[in-house]
Amino acid sequence: MASAAGLTNLVQQYSNRYRWNIIFMLTACQAIAYLDRVNMSVVVPVLIRQHGYSAATVGVLLSVFNWSYTIAQLFSGPLVDRVRARAAYAGAADVLDIPPQAMDRVESFSVQARDGFDIPVRLYAPTGIQLPVLVYFHGGGFTIGSIATHDALCRRLAHLAGCAVLSVDYRLAPEHKFPVAQDDAWDVVQWVAGKGAGFGLDPCRIAVGGDSAGGTLAAVCAIQARDAGLILALQLLFYPGTAGHQDTASHRRFAKGFVLEQAHITYFFEHTLRSAADRDDWRFAPLDGLRSDGQVADVSGVAAAWLGLAECDPLVDEGLAYADRLRMGGVAVDLEIYRGVVHEFIKMGRALPQAAQAHGDAARALRQAFGLETA
Repeated sequence: MASAAGLTNLVQQYSNRYRWNIIFMLTACQAIAYLDRVNMSVVVPVLIRQHGYSAATVGVLLSVFNWSYTIAQLFSGPLVDRVRARAAYAGAADVLDIPPQAMDRVESFSVQARDGFDIPVRLYAPTGIQLPVLVYFHGGGFTIGSIATHDALCRRLAHLAGCAVLSVDYRLAPEHKFPVAQDDAWDVVQWVAGKGAGFGLDPCRIAVGGDSAGGTLAAVCAIQARDAGLILALQLLFYPGTAGHQDTASHRRFAKGFVLEQAHITYFFEHTLRSAADRDDWRFAPLDGLRSDGQVADVSGVAAAWLGLAECDPLVDEGLAYADRLRMGGVAVDLEIYRGVVHEFIKMGRALPQAAQAHGDAARALRQAFGLETA
Protein backbone atom coordinates (compact mmCIF):
# COMPACT_ATOMS: atom_id res chain seq x y z
CA MET A 1 0.00 0.00 0.00
CA ALA A 2 1.29 3.41 -0.88
CA SER A 3 1.84 5.86 1.95
CA ALA A 4 -0.71 8.61 2.50
CA ALA A 5 2.04 11.21 2.20
CA GLY A 6 3.17 9.75 -1.12
CA LEU A 7 -0.36 9.79 -2.46
CA THR A 8 -0.84 13.35 -1.24
CA ASN A 9 2.22 14.46 -3.22
CA LEU A 10 0.93 12.80 -6.37
CA VAL A 11 -2.53 14.28 -5.98
CA GLN A 12 -1.01 17.70 -5.33
CA GLN A 13 0.81 17.43 -8.66
CA TYR A 14 -2.51 16.78 -10.40
CA SER A 15 -4.06 19.67 -8.51
CA ASN A 16 -1.35 22.09 -9.61
CA ARG A 17 -1.52 20.90 -13.18
CA TYR A 18 -5.28 21.21 -13.62
CA ARG A 19 -6.03 23.94 -11.03
CA TRP A 20 -8.35 21.51 -9.29
CA ASN A 21 -9.91 22.05 -5.91
CA ILE A 22 -9.80 19.42 -3.18
CA ILE A 23 -12.96 17.76 -4.47
CA PHE A 24 -11.40 16.44 -7.62
CA MET A 25 -8.07 15.62 -6.07
CA LEU A 26 -9.89 12.50 -4.94
CA THR A 27 -10.97 11.74 -8.49
CA ALA A 28 -7.35 12.23 -9.51
CA CYS A 29 -6.49 9.30 -7.24
CA GLN A 30 -8.53 7.11 -9.54
CA ALA A 31 -6.72 8.48 -12.58
CA ILE A 32 -3.39 7.29 -11.17
CA ALA A 33 -4.81 3.87 -10.29
CA TYR A 34 -4.55 4.21 -6.51
CA LEU A 35 -8.13 3.62 -5.40
CA ASP A 36 -7.74 -0.14 -5.20
CA ARG A 37 -4.67 0.12 -3.00
CA VAL A 38 -5.17 3.11 -0.75
CA ASN A 39 -7.31 3.34 2.36
CA MET A 40 -9.24 6.58 1.88
CA SER A 41 -9.68 6.93 5.64
CA VAL A 42 -5.93 7.50 5.74
CA VAL A 43 -5.71 9.72 2.66
CA VAL A 44 -8.53 12.12 3.45
CA PRO A 45 -7.23 13.30 6.86
CA VAL A 46 -3.84 14.01 5.30
CA LEU A 47 -5.44 16.07 2.55
CA ILE A 48 -7.65 17.88 5.05
CA ARG A 49 -4.75 18.76 7.34
CA GLN A 50 -2.76 20.02 4.38
CA HIS A 51 -5.57 22.16 2.97
CA GLY A 52 -7.41 23.14 6.15
CA TYR A 53 -10.90 21.96 5.22
CA SER A 54 -13.63 21.57 7.86
CA ALA A 55 -15.22 18.37 9.09
CA ALA A 56 -18.37 19.24 7.11
CA THR A 57 -16.31 19.45 3.95
CA VAL A 58 -14.86 16.01 4.69
CA GLY A 59 -18.37 14.60 4.48
CA VAL A 60 -18.90 16.21 1.09
CA LEU A 61 -15.53 14.90 -0.07
CA LEU A 62 -16.46 11.37 0.88
CA SER A 63 -19.79 11.77 -0.93
CA VAL A 64 -17.91 12.85 -4.06
CA PHE A 65 -15.54 9.93 -3.74
CA ASN A 66 -18.36 7.43 -3.26
CA TRP A 67 -20.31 8.91 -6.19
CA SER A 68 -17.43 8.90 -8.65
CA TYR A 69 -16.20 5.48 -7.53
CA THR A 70 -19.68 3.94 -7.89
CA ILE A 71 -20.10 5.33 -11.41
CA ALA A 72 -16.59 4.20 -12.38
CA GLN A 73 -17.09 0.68 -11.04
CA LEU A 74 -20.47 0.42 -12.71
CA PHE A 75 -18.94 0.42 -16.19
CA SER A 76 -15.83 -1.60 -15.34
CA GLY A 77 -17.08 -4.89 -16.78
CA PRO A 78 -17.44 -5.84 -20.44
CA LEU A 79 -21.23 -6.04 -20.25
CA VAL A 80 -23.33 -3.91 -17.94
CA ASP A 81 -26.98 -4.62 -17.25
CA ARG A 82 -28.93 -1.56 -18.37
CA VAL A 83 -31.34 -1.80 -15.44
CA ARG A 84 -28.46 -1.79 -12.97
CA ALA A 85 -26.79 1.09 -14.81
CA ARG A 86 -29.90 3.24 -14.71
CA ALA A 87 -30.57 2.41 -11.06
CA ALA A 88 -27.02 3.30 -10.05
CA TYR A 89 -27.12 6.61 -11.89
CA ALA A 90 -30.53 7.45 -10.45
CA GLY A 91 -29.37 6.55 -6.94
CA ALA A 92 -26.32 8.81 -7.21
CA ALA A 93 -28.08 11.67 -8.99
CA ASP A 94 -28.97 13.74 -5.93
CA VAL A 95 -25.95 12.95 -3.74
CA LEU A 96 -24.21 16.19 -4.69
CA ASP A 97 -27.10 18.10 -6.23
CA ILE A 98 -28.69 21.14 -4.63
CA PRO A 99 -32.00 20.74 -2.76
CA PRO A 100 -35.04 20.92 -5.05
CA GLN A 101 -36.36 24.44 -5.55
CA ALA A 102 -40.03 24.95 -4.68
CA MET A 103 -42.05 25.86 -7.78
CA ASP A 104 -45.48 27.39 -8.18
CA ARG A 105 -46.44 24.85 -10.80
CA VAL A 106 -45.18 21.34 -11.53
CA GLU A 107 -47.15 19.16 -13.93
CA SER A 108 -46.39 15.76 -15.41
CA PHE A 109 -48.10 14.67 -18.61
CA SER A 110 -47.19 13.17 -21.99
CA VAL A 111 -46.68 14.29 -25.55
CA GLN A 112 -47.45 11.93 -28.40
CA ALA A 113 -44.54 10.99 -30.63
CA ARG A 114 -44.82 10.44 -34.39
CA ASP A 115 -45.18 6.68 -33.86
CA GLY A 116 -47.90 7.06 -31.22
CA PHE A 117 -45.66 6.60 -28.17
CA ASP A 118 -46.52 8.82 -25.21
CA ILE A 119 -43.34 10.72 -24.26
CA PRO A 120 -43.39 11.64 -20.55
CA VAL A 121 -42.65 15.30 -19.85
CA ARG A 122 -42.63 17.46 -16.73
CA LEU A 123 -43.42 21.16 -16.72
CA TYR A 124 -41.87 23.49 -14.13
CA ALA A 125 -43.25 27.01 -14.14
CA PRO A 126 -43.63 30.15 -12.09
CA THR A 127 -47.02 31.79 -11.87
CA GLY A 128 -48.15 33.37 -15.09
CA ILE A 129 -49.45 32.80 -18.60
CA GLN A 130 -47.75 32.94 -21.97
CA LEU A 131 -44.47 32.00 -20.32
CA PRO A 132 -41.31 31.56 -22.37
CA VAL A 133 -40.17 27.96 -22.18
CA LEU A 134 -36.92 26.02 -22.21
CA VAL A 135 -37.39 22.50 -23.60
CA TYR A 136 -34.76 20.52 -21.67
CA PHE A 137 -33.18 17.17 -22.53
CA HIS A 138 -31.33 15.34 -19.76
CA GLY A 139 -27.88 13.82 -20.13
CA GLY A 140 -26.87 10.20 -19.71
CA GLY A 141 -25.29 8.96 -22.91
CA PHE A 142 -28.71 8.20 -24.45
CA THR A 143 -28.92 5.12 -22.18
CA ILE A 144 -29.38 6.38 -18.60
CA GLY A 145 -30.89 9.43 -16.91
CA SER A 146 -34.47 10.66 -16.66
CA ILE A 147 -36.70 13.54 -15.68
CA ALA A 148 -36.11 12.54 -12.05
CA THR A 149 -32.30 12.65 -12.24
CA HIS A 150 -32.43 16.23 -13.51
CA ASP A 151 -35.35 17.46 -11.44
CA ALA A 152 -33.32 19.79 -9.20
CA LEU A 153 -31.47 21.30 -12.16
CA CYS A 154 -34.66 22.05 -14.11
CA ARG A 155 -36.31 23.56 -11.06
CA ARG A 156 -33.29 25.77 -10.49
CA LEU A 157 -33.17 27.00 -14.07
CA ALA A 158 -36.90 27.77 -14.05
CA HIS A 159 -36.54 29.69 -10.79
CA LEU A 160 -33.47 31.70 -11.80
CA ALA A 161 -34.60 32.46 -15.34
CA GLY A 162 -38.24 33.16 -14.51
CA CYS A 163 -39.37 30.93 -17.36
CA ALA A 164 -41.06 27.58 -17.77
CA VAL A 165 -38.91 24.47 -18.23
CA LEU A 166 -40.31 21.40 -19.97
CA SER A 167 -38.16 18.36 -19.14
CA VAL A 168 -38.37 15.50 -21.64
CA ASP A 169 -38.12 11.77 -20.87
CA TYR A 170 -37.12 10.71 -24.37
CA ARG A 171 -36.77 7.00 -25.02
CA LEU A 172 -33.45 5.38 -24.12
CA ALA A 173 -31.15 2.87 -25.77
CA PRO A 174 -30.56 0.00 -26.14
CA GLU A 175 -34.31 -0.65 -26.23
CA HIS A 176 -34.69 2.33 -28.55
CA LYS A 177 -31.61 2.90 -30.62
CA PHE A 178 -30.60 5.96 -32.65
CA PRO A 179 -32.38 8.00 -33.94
CA VAL A 180 -35.40 7.44 -31.62
CA ALA A 181 -34.16 9.91 -28.99
CA GLN A 182 -33.58 12.55 -31.67
CA ASP A 183 -37.07 11.97 -33.08
CA ASP A 184 -38.66 12.20 -29.62
CA ALA A 185 -36.81 15.44 -28.89
CA TRP A 186 -37.93 17.12 -32.11
CA ASP A 187 -41.50 15.87 -31.70
CA VAL A 188 -41.72 17.58 -28.30
CA VAL A 189 -40.30 20.84 -29.64
CA GLN A 190 -42.88 20.81 -32.42
CA TRP A 191 -45.63 20.07 -29.89
CA VAL A 192 -44.61 23.10 -27.81
CA ALA A 193 -44.71 25.30 -30.91
CA GLY A 194 -48.11 23.97 -31.97
CA LYS A 195 -49.93 23.21 -28.72
CA GLY A 196 -47.90 24.68 -25.87
CA ALA A 197 -50.15 27.74 -25.64
CA GLY A 198 -52.83 25.51 -24.12
CA PHE A 199 -50.47 24.94 -21.19
CA GLY A 200 -49.67 28.62 -20.71
CA LEU A 201 -46.51 28.56 -22.83
CA ASP A 202 -45.50 31.18 -25.37
CA PRO A 203 -44.94 29.49 -28.75
CA CYS A 204 -42.97 32.53 -29.90
CA ARG A 205 -40.38 32.23 -27.13
CA ILE A 206 -38.96 28.71 -27.14
CA ALA A 207 -35.42 27.66 -26.25
CA VAL A 208 -33.89 24.20 -26.36
CA GLY A 209 -31.25 22.96 -23.97
CA GLY A 210 -29.58 19.97 -22.42
CA ASP A 211 -26.44 18.53 -20.88
CA SER A 212 -24.08 16.00 -22.47
CA ALA A 213 -26.23 13.73 -24.68
CA GLY A 214 -29.11 16.10 -23.99
CA GLY A 215 -26.94 18.89 -25.37
CA THR A 216 -26.54 16.82 -28.53
CA LEU A 217 -30.33 16.59 -28.85
CA ALA A 218 -30.72 20.33 -28.28
CA ALA A 219 -28.12 21.16 -30.94
CA VAL A 220 -29.82 18.83 -33.42
CA CYS A 221 -33.23 20.34 -32.66
CA ALA A 222 -31.81 23.81 -33.32
CA ILE A 223 -30.78 22.70 -36.82
CA GLN A 224 -34.15 21.05 -37.43
CA ALA A 225 -35.95 24.18 -36.24
CA ARG A 226 -33.99 26.28 -38.72
CA ASP A 227 -34.93 23.87 -41.50
CA ALA A 228 -38.61 23.96 -40.47
CA GLY A 229 -38.75 27.73 -40.21
CA LEU A 230 -39.32 27.61 -36.44
CA ILE A 231 -37.53 30.49 -34.74
CA LEU A 232 -35.90 29.52 -31.45
CA ALA A 233 -34.72 32.05 -28.89
CA LEU A 234 -31.63 30.09 -27.77
CA GLN A 235 -29.85 26.76 -27.67
CA LEU A 236 -28.47 26.18 -24.16
CA LEU A 237 -25.73 23.55 -24.25
CA PHE A 238 -23.97 22.17 -21.16
CA TYR A 239 -20.86 20.20 -22.27
CA PRO A 240 -22.62 18.76 -25.34
CA GLY A 241 -21.47 15.73 -27.26
CA THR A 242 -21.04 16.93 -30.83
CA ALA A 243 -18.64 14.47 -32.50
CA GLY A 244 -19.04 10.86 -33.53
CA HIS A 245 -15.39 9.91 -32.98
CA GLN A 246 -13.35 10.37 -29.81
CA ASP A 247 -10.10 11.48 -31.40
CA THR A 248 -9.46 14.88 -29.79
CA ALA A 249 -6.67 15.73 -27.37
CA SER A 250 -9.13 16.10 -24.49
CA HIS A 251 -10.46 12.59 -25.05
CA ARG A 252 -6.91 11.29 -24.66
CA ARG A 253 -6.00 13.60 -21.76
CA PHE A 254 -9.11 12.85 -19.70
CA ALA A 255 -9.67 9.24 -20.76
CA LYS A 256 -9.60 7.84 -17.23
CA GLY A 257 -10.30 9.17 -13.78
CA PHE A 258 -12.33 12.27 -14.64
CA VAL A 259 -15.88 11.04 -13.91
CA LEU A 260 -16.79 10.50 -17.59
CA GLU A 261 -14.29 7.95 -18.88
CA GLN A 262 -13.51 6.48 -22.26
CA ALA A 263 -15.04 3.18 -21.13
CA HIS A 264 -18.31 4.95 -20.34
CA ILE A 265 -18.43 6.66 -23.73
CA THR A 266 -17.75 3.36 -25.48
CA TYR A 267 -20.57 1.75 -23.49
CA PHE A 268 -22.97 4.54 -24.42
CA PHE A 269 -22.10 4.47 -28.12
CA GLU A 270 -22.24 0.67 -28.41
CA HIS A 271 -25.67 0.58 -26.82
CA THR A 272 -27.07 3.55 -28.74
CA LEU A 273 -25.94 3.14 -32.34
CA ARG A 274 -27.32 0.65 -34.84
CA SER A 275 -24.01 0.39 -36.66
CA ALA A 276 -20.69 2.19 -36.98
CA ALA A 277 -22.15 4.25 -39.83
CA ASP A 278 -24.38 6.10 -37.35
CA ARG A 279 -21.32 7.79 -35.87
CA ASP A 280 -21.14 9.90 -39.02
CA ASP A 281 -24.80 10.92 -39.06
CA TRP A 282 -25.27 14.65 -38.34
CA ARG A 283 -28.15 13.85 -35.98
CA PHE A 284 -25.66 12.06 -33.73
CA ALA A 285 -22.65 14.26 -34.48
CA PRO A 286 -23.79 17.80 -35.32
CA LEU A 287 -20.18 19.02 -35.42
CA ASP A 288 -18.98 16.95 -38.36
CA GLY A 289 -21.68 14.40 -39.19
CA LEU A 290 -23.07 14.11 -42.69
CA ARG A 291 -26.50 14.51 -44.19
CA SER A 292 -27.97 11.96 -46.59
CA ASP A 293 -26.39 13.85 -49.50
CA GLY A 294 -22.91 13.36 -48.01
CA GLN A 295 -22.51 17.00 -46.99
CA VAL A 296 -21.71 18.23 -43.49
CA ALA A 297 -24.82 19.70 -41.88
CA ASP A 298 -25.00 23.48 -42.34
CA VAL A 299 -25.36 25.40 -39.06
CA SER A 300 -25.81 28.90 -40.45
CA GLY A 301 -29.05 30.52 -39.37
CA VAL A 302 -29.59 28.36 -36.29
CA ALA A 303 -30.52 29.89 -32.95
CA ALA A 304 -27.96 31.79 -30.90
CA ALA A 305 -26.05 29.52 -28.55
CA TRP A 306 -24.87 29.54 -24.95
CA LEU A 307 -22.30 26.84 -24.18
CA GLY A 308 -21.04 25.93 -20.71
CA LEU A 309 -18.05 23.57 -20.82
CA ALA A 310 -16.03 21.80 -18.12
CA GLU A 311 -12.26 22.21 -18.34
CA CYS A 312 -11.41 18.64 -17.30
CA ASP A 313 -13.87 16.82 -19.55
CA PRO A 314 -13.25 14.50 -22.50
CA LEU A 315 -15.91 16.47 -24.40
CA VAL A 316 -14.38 19.92 -23.93
CA ASP A 317 -12.51 20.00 -27.25
CA GLU A 318 -15.54 19.04 -29.33
CA GLY A 319 -17.57 21.62 -27.42
CA LEU A 320 -15.02 24.28 -28.34
CA ALA A 321 -14.98 23.07 -31.94
CA TYR A 322 -18.76 23.31 -32.14
CA ALA A 323 -18.70 26.85 -30.75
CA ASP A 324 -16.16 27.76 -33.44
CA ARG A 325 -18.25 26.14 -36.15
CA LEU A 326 -21.34 28.04 -35.06
CA ARG A 327 -19.39 31.31 -35.11
CA MET A 328 -18.09 30.55 -38.59
CA GLY A 329 -21.72 30.08 -39.62
CA GLY A 330 -22.58 33.56 -38.38
CA VAL A 331 -24.30 32.37 -35.20
CA ALA A 332 -23.98 34.42 -32.01
CA VAL A 333 -22.18 32.32 -29.40
CA ASP A 334 -21.67 32.90 -25.68
CA LEU A 335 -19.04 30.46 -24.40
CA GLU A 336 -18.12 29.78 -20.78
CA ILE A 337 -15.39 27.35 -19.67
CA TYR A 338 -15.56 26.45 -15.97
CA ARG A 339 -12.09 25.85 -14.65
CA GLY A 340 -11.02 22.84 -12.64
CA VAL A 341 -14.26 20.88 -12.95
CA VAL A 342 -15.37 17.76 -14.77
CA HIS A 343 -18.32 16.40 -16.70
CA GLU A 344 -21.57 16.42 -14.68
CA PHE A 345 -20.41 19.34 -12.52
CA ILE A 346 -23.68 21.26 -12.97
CA LYS A 347 -25.32 18.56 -10.82
CA MET A 348 -22.76 18.89 -8.03
CA GLY A 349 -23.97 22.12 -6.48
CA ARG A 350 -23.52 20.92 -2.90
CA ALA A 351 -19.80 20.57 -3.49
CA LEU A 352 -18.80 22.92 -6.27
CA PRO A 353 -19.39 26.68 -6.44
CA GLN A 354 -18.85 26.47 -10.20
CA ALA A 355 -22.22 24.69 -10.45
CA ALA A 356 -24.08 27.67 -8.99
CA GLN A 357 -22.09 29.98 -11.25
CA ALA A 358 -23.08 27.94 -14.31
CA HIS A 359 -26.74 27.89 -13.24
CA GLY A 360 -26.66 31.67 -12.91
CA ASP A 361 -24.88 32.18 -16.23
CA ALA A 362 -27.31 29.91 -18.06
CA ALA A 363 -30.32 31.60 -16.48
CA ARG A 364 -28.97 35.01 -17.44
CA ALA A 365 -28.62 33.86 -21.06
CA LEU A 366 -32.21 32.61 -21.01
CA ARG A 367 -33.55 35.85 -19.57
CA GLN A 368 -31.74 37.85 -22.23
CA ALA A 369 -32.93 35.58 -25.04
CA PHE A 370 -36.53 35.73 -23.77
CA GLY A 371 -36.48 39.49 -23.26
CA LEU A 372 -36.88 39.14 -19.49
CA GLU A 373 -33.65 40.89 -18.50
CA THR A 374 -34.34 44.30 -17.00
CA ALA A 375 -32.05 47.25 -17.66
